[in-house]
Amino acid sequence: MGGAAALEKLVPVLLAFGGGVLLARRKVVPAEASKVFSDYAFLFAVPCYLFGNIYASDLAALFNWRAIGGYAVAAAVAVAAVAAAAVARGRREPREVALRVMAGVQVNTAYFAVPVFITVFGTAAPIFPILLFQVCVLSLVVIALMELGRAGPDVGGPGRRLSRAVGASLATPLVLACNAGLLLNLLSVRVPAVVLDGAAFVGNSASPVALFALGLHLGGAGLHLRGTTREEMALIAFKCLAFPLLTWAVCGLLFGVRGDWLAYLVLIAAMPTPQNLFIFAQRYDVGVGLSASVVIKTSLVSLLLLPLWLQTVAS
Repeated sequence: MGGAAALEKLVPVLLAFGGGVLLARRKVVPAEASKVFSDYAFLFAVPCYLFGNIYASDLAALFNWRAIGGYAVAAAVAVAAVAAAAVARGRREPREVALRVMAGVQVNTAYFAVPVFITVFGTAAPIFPILLFQVCVLSLVVIALMELGRAGPDVGGPGRRLSRAVGASLATPLVLACNAGLLLNLLSVRVPAVVLDGAAFVGNSASPVALFALGLHLGGAGLHLRGTTREEMALIAFKCLAFPLLTWAVCGLLFGVRGDWLAYLVLIAAMPTPQNLFIFAQRYDVGVGLSASVVIKTSLVSLLLLPLWLQTVAS
C-alpha cells in the first residue's frame, strides 16, 4: 500500500474526526456533547458491531494463538519497561506506576481502533482477541496496582476492592457483547436474521460516531504543546513509536507472525492511549493532568502517523 493509497483509506477517518474538531472549535456543537456520542458508541454501537461480527466469524481464523501470544509477550516487555522507567524517575507509589503503564501500553480500541480497522480493512474482528487480552489481563494488572495504592475506611479491604473492580471491568458492554457472540458461535445457536440485521444497522454507525466524538473532545480541549513535559513526551513517544516497533520485532522476528496478522498487531499497538486512562486517574485521584494530556496528544500523534504505519506494514 503506497502513501497515496494509505491516505485514501484514511479520508473517511479524517472527515469524521475533522468534522468533530471543526464543529467543536466553532461552537456549532458543544464539546461537552462528545460524552453523549462516546457513550452511544461505547455502550451500544460498538458492542452491536462486535457481537454480530464475532458471531458470524470463523473463530479458528480469528484466534491466531501465535499472533496473540506474540502480542502478549510484547505487551509484557512494554509493561516492564514503562514500570522500570517510572520507578527510575522516583515514582514509588503503585497508583503512579500503574497510570504510566496504562498510558504506555493500553490502546484505544472502542473509539479509535474499531473505526480505523473498519475503514482500512473492512472489519474490526481481529481486534476482539486483543480487546479481551487487554481487559482480562492488562486492565487487571493496572486495577490491582491502583487498588493497592488506594486507602480509606469506606473502600473495604484489598480483596473486596479488587474483586469489585475486576467484576466491573468484565461486565462492560464491550466484553459482554464479545463473549455473547463467542458463546453463541461456539454453541452454534441460531440467532434470528432480524436480530443480526438490527445489530449490523446500529453497528455500522459505530465508526463515524466514535471518530466524531473524539474530534469533538479534542476540538474542545485543544492542544497546549508548549506545556508538554519531558515525561509526557517520553510516554507519547513510547506509545506511538516504541510499542508498535517492539510489537513488530517480537511478533514478526521472534514468533514468526506474517501477513495480515502482523499488520493487525502493529496497527493495534500504534493506537493511542485509551480515554479510560483519564477515568482511572479521576477515580483513583492520581495524575489527572498527565492523563488528560497524554490521551489527547497520543490521539493526534497516532492519527498523523497512521499513513506511515499503513505503508510500513503493507511493504
